[in-house]
Amino acid sequence: MVGDCSATVDFFGIHASLASGQRQDQDDPCKTKSKVVGDATYCDRYWECVNNQAELYDCPNGLVFAGKHRGVTEGCDYPWRSDYCDGKQLANGPISTEHCDWLYGIFGHETSCTRYWTCWNGTATEQLCIGGLLYNENAHSCDWPENVEGCQKHPLCNDDANGNVPLGKSCNRYWQCQGGYPRLQRCPAMLVFDRRSLRCVVPPTEDCDIPTTPQPFDGDLEQGKGNAISNLPPGAIQGKLGGGSGGRKQN
Repeated sequence: MVGDCSATVDFFGIHASLASGQRQDQDDPCKTKSKVVGDATYCDRYWECVNNQAELYDCPNGLVFAGKHRGVTEGCDYPWRSDYCDGKQLANGPISTEHCDWLYGIFGHETSCTRYWTCWNGTATEQLCIGGLLYNENAHSCDWPENVEGCQKHPLCNDDANGNVPLGKSCNRYWQCQGGYPRLQRCPAMLVFDRRSLRCVVPPTEDCDIPTTPQPFDGDLEQGKGNAISNLPPGAIQGKLGGGSGGRKQN
């Protein structure tokens, strides 16, 4: 609950004008079907009809109002997902914790281009971009290296910008670096990837026997056993985000 005096005064001012009908630009939630409406001035606040009275709420810090049953929690969403704040402003500033600029959000890693932080109620969880992707702070998701400024060379390709790199213990999948950008490749049928010559060869090798059937794609991505998430480029996989709590009432 926000306890600063300005927020309290602001709340009673708006509440009184709603009751008297003086504010024509602020919808009364009690007169709408959803019983919830966004604030006319602040994109991180919303009004809800409670016991036939309009009550003012704040979205969790870092989120903005998206609409009833929308967003990531209680009608609030990440501000970069849409034009939620066009013509509006934020009522609340950031509350920061370790690795989190706001209590809720997705933020770049301080030292790594392949990692990032998902923050939920101020708790940061480290995530990893796989499939040769890097974290793009503008898109707030994993992206192809050529789209990520400042991280043009992927760590996988540090030794050879145009070489091949083994993929864990996989016998038929490997990374192919193209100008410093890794691309996931599969050896042709009945061939295996040799970790010494760094190319596809006729088996057996020291590490791989003769394959009987093609290996499934998902089984080869040892780092990709987590659930897939939307908002990624084709072929990308990323850790699943968590869930959390709702809005905070103003008083």
